[in-house]
Amino acid sequence: MNAHQKFDAALNQLPLVAILRGLQTYEAAAVGEALTSTGWTLIEVPLNSPDPLASIATLTRNFPQALIGAGTVLTPDDVRNVHAAGGQLIVSPNFNPVVVREAVRLGLVCLPGVMTATEAFAALEAGATGLKLFPSEMISPAVVRALRAVLPADTRLLPVGGITPENMGQYLAAGATGFGIGSALYKPGMKATQVQGHAMNFMSAFRASLVSR
Repeated sequence: MNAHQKFDAALNQLPLVAILRGLQTYEAAAVGEALTSTGWTLIEVPLNSPDPLASIATLTRNFPQALIGAGTVLTPDDVRNVHAAGGQLIVSPNFNPVVVREAVRLGLVCLPGVMTATEAFAALEAGATGLKLFPSEMISPAVVRALRAVLPADTRLLPVGGITPENMGQYLAAGATGFGIGSALYKPGMKATQVQGHAMNFMSAFRASLVSR
C-alpha cells in the first residue's frame, strides 16, 4: 500500500496517531512492536527527538504495514529528510504552504496544524491530506463542531494536545475523525509494556466512544 492507502485504512480501523516525542533509536523497535501489536498503525517521531531520522528508519524497516513519519516538520528540507529515511507521514504544529506542497510532491500524507477556519481552508487548498487541530486545549468540541459545519464534508480532523480517554467521546460527537496522542501514551523512559498498556486503554476508550454515539 502507498502512504495514502495506509492512512485511509488506519482511519477506518483505529485513527489514533502515536506521537513518540523523545524516543531513542535503541527503543524504537520495542515501542513500535508494543503499538502495532495492539492495532496502532499511525506513528510519528517528532523531529526534536534524539536522532529522529534513525528512529523513523528503524520503525519503517520493522513495521512496513504501518504509516510512519515525523512530527514538528517545519521546512521543505525536513520533508525531504523524512522521505529519505523512509517516512511517509508529515505532521506539523503549524500550516506552512511550502511544507505541504513538498509533502504532496513526494506523495506523503500531510497533516498541518491549524486553529482557525482561514488556516484550515488554506491548508486544504495547498493539498493537505487532513488537518491537525492544535493545540486542542484551545479548541473545544464546540469549535470542532463549528469547523465541521463549514469545511468540506470529507475533511479529516484530528485534534492533538491534551487528548485523554475521557474526552475523546466529546470530540468524536462534535465531528473529529481521529486524534494524535502524545504524553498520555508515551513519555521518554517508559517501558514498552507501559506504552502497550496505554495504547490499549486509548483503543478501548475510542471504540467505546464510537458505540455510544
